[in-house]
Amino acid sequence: MNRMEHAEKLLSLVEEGTSPFHVAASVERQLKKAGFQRLAMGQDWSLENGGRYYLVHNGSSLAAFTIGKRFAFGDTFRIAAAHTDFPGLRVKPSPEMEKDGYRQLNVEVYGGAILNTWLDRPLSAAGRVTLRSGDIFHPEIRYVDFEKPFLTIPNLAIHINKEVNKGVELNRQKELLPVLGLGPSGEEEKAGDFFLEYLARKLRVEKEDILDYELGLYNADAGDFLGMSEEFISSPRLDNLTSVQAVVTGLLEGERERGVNLAAFFDHEEIGSRTKQGAGSVFLSAVAERILLSYGRGREKFLETFADAMLLSVDVGHALHPNYADKNDPTNKNVLGRGICIKEASTQSYATDSEAVAIMQQICEAEGIPYQKFANRSDGTSGSTLGSIASSFYPVKTVDIGVPLLAMHSSRELMGTADQESLARAVTAFYRL
Repeated sequence: MNRMEHAEKLLSLVEEGTSPFHVAASVERQLKKAGFQRLAMGQDWSLENGGRYYLVHNGSSLAAFTIGKRFAFGDTFRIAAAHTDFPGLRVKPSPEMEKDGYRQLNVEVYGGAILNTWLDRPLSAAGRVTLRSGDIFHPEIRYVDFEKPFLTIPNLAIHINKEVNKGVELNRQKELLPVLGLGPSGEEEKAGDFFLEYLARKLRVEKEDILDYELGLYNADAGDFLGMSEEFISSPRLDNLTSVQAVVTGLLEGERERGVNLAAFFDHEEIGSRTKQGAGSVFLSAVAERILLSYGRGREKFLETFADAMLLSVDVGHALHPNYADKNDPTNKNVLGRGICIKEASTQSYATDSEAVAIMQQICEAEGIPYQKFANRSDGTSGSTLGSIASSFYPVKTVDIGVPLLAMHSSRELMGTADQESLARAVTAFYRL
């Protein structure tokens, strides 16, 4: 694929990946099209050399792997990981609110969203809904994406809020409530089940059969190419669907004759990763161990993989902002379009050491892939990734890489068009070499 083909592939995932569940489902479709066979944790695995496999964990996390045609004991595991979630707003239980003729939805903030970027946007909702079933311990599960925007959070006019351009802190409970319709006029009134009814109509079920849901609001804007030569991509959800698509591409195109190539897509990175489907679980190590168990190799052989396996933690990095250049480290400046970031931090908020970095540098140099190094200003921090957390459960050499990004955690972010190709090529080479 060329630069624009990689970019278009990314924007297709952005369009489909409107919730972590839909991201996992989109990845699954790509894997099935490429001949991957679905597995389940609750079943025996019968794996074969040359096989391609995947499994979905709790709907929003996923692992996929290929086994080399000449796989034998002692061959290495190469692992790349990304996350399926992104900052935004999540719908609370019993969310309906009515006041002064407006119908609104009670929502809470998920992750470190830049809140004012969610104002005046066309918003829709997507996620997972659980329905009443004949088996109490196995409710029916449906995915839903309303697609058409039906909510918005209007700004307060400058005539009423004259200090708005001096900066206004938004109250998360009071000032981030989206409007989704008109209702009765008057003072506070008891809200009906208007959202639940709307959801039931979308699913074509009775509202009484809806037991619970995990629904998030998302920016329904489409991604666009910007710049005089289309050198930028402006789009929602670039953090971290850039990495998800690059890891999928790398897994499909970077097969080896020997060893196991493993991809992990975790949920809940934006809220700390320490959940059953997050990087802070045993999911990754359990999958790696089960691969060896299916070949009749016990836990001791699994523990031996720690010696030479390697993990790429793939997540976006911070680009230098031309209007705020002083916010960047003075000697490590990452610019859009100039290649991937190799991220380093002595605090280990990025899980890198000189050996892992050296491996990644040599991969990029061998393949002619442009790269940059990122470090924080010494008087500031810039977040963390899943790398340090995942590698604490599967302690192997780990390096953090990703595309540089502007407006990270905005409802709409900005990246260099060429960088998606660079990232996909880097992950592919990591798996292949």
